[in-house]
Parts: sequence; C-alpha cells; structure tokens
Amino acid sequence: MNPSIKAIVTAVVAFGLFLALGFNATRAGEPALFVGWEVALANHSSLVAWWLTWVCYPQVLGPIAVALLVVAWRAPSWRSRILLSVVMLLLCWRGADLFQHIFMRPRRLDWVVRHETSFSYPSSHAAIATGFYALWAGMLYASSLPGWVRRVVAPCLLLFALGVGWSRLALGAHYLTDLLGGVLLAVALVAAALAVIPVKVLAPPAGRP
Repeated sequence: MNPSIKAIVTAVVAFGLFLALGFNATRAGEPALFVGWEVALANHSSLVAWWLTWVCYPQVLGPIAVALLVVAWRAPSWRSRILLSVVMLLLCWRGADLFQHIFMRPRRLDWVVRHETSFSYPSSHAAIATGFYALWAGMLYASSLPGWVRRVVAPCLLLFALGVGWSRLALGAHYLTDLLGGVLLAVALVAAALAVIPVKVLAPPAGRP
C-alpha cells in the first residue's frame, strides 16, 4: 500500500477511535476497570510527576521550539523534520484544547499538587508528549545519526513521553481515557501530516544537526 494511503487510513481510524472514546467516556463515565489503576497511581512520586508535567507547559516548550528553529536555520538537512515537529506541537496543543471545549468533561476531584480547572478530555499533555516528544523519538530512530543515538536516545525519549502520561495520573489530573484520547488525537494529526508532506521528510537526513 502506498505510504500516503497508509497514513490517511491511520489518521481516519485514529480520529474515529478518538471521537468514539470521547463520547463514551463523557456519557458513560470512566470504565470501572480503569478506576482502580487511577486510584492506585495517584499521589505517588508527586515531585517527579510535577517536573514531568512541566515539560508540556509553554514555559518549557517555548524555549525548546526556539532552539529547534535555530537548529533548523543552521542545519538545512534537518529543517523539514524540525518544522514538522513544531507544527505538530502547536496542532496537538490547540487541537486538544479545542476538543476539550467540545466534550466538556469535568476533571477528576482527587487532584494532587495543583487543581486544574480546564476540561479533561483529551489530555493536552498526552497529545503533546505523543505528537512532539514521541515523534522526535521516531525521527531520531529513523535517522542516519550514530547508532548510539538511534538505539539509546530515541528509546529514552519515548520513555520520557510515556512518563509524561504517567505524571498526569500520579497528579490526579486526568483519567486514563483522557490520556488515550490525547494519544489518539496526536496519532491522527501526525498521520494526516505525513500523508501530505513531501516524502523527503521521512527519508534519513544527509547530515547531522
């Protein structure tokens, strides 16, 4: 199957699952199977969870995006990837915010450290962690950078993205379905972008950043 067709199919399926999960979670509530996990994970390693939560706030993402744009200016072979990641960052952030106002799911009440009052589904942290940090993990792994970067840094970055999701449960900021919704939304957005961007963005870069 043509890569663009695969990406379109992935985007449609992920977005359909995202909508179905959102409507079900909003109307029927959190599945009983998930509630026990959420309660068990809440209020553990709160300081670590708080620091992981911060990596998806504008105060951290803004400087990272600026630094990436500087690298894009200095390293043309990585420009397309960097611009894609910054665009995905913005789309995941604003897209999650838009759908939070559509679904209007209330936040959990067993919050830790900070009571966030915005709507709950989908998790913008999960969307950003997937559409930005996990995307970079995939791009680094598929690159022509030295083997240790591909085999060590890329998996660590993926684990970092998973850690962000865990932090939202540890702080009682989201339900598990909120996190799954954020991941599905990010997958849909990234897949849609990959369906229309030039193929060269997916090919290994000619040099190092």
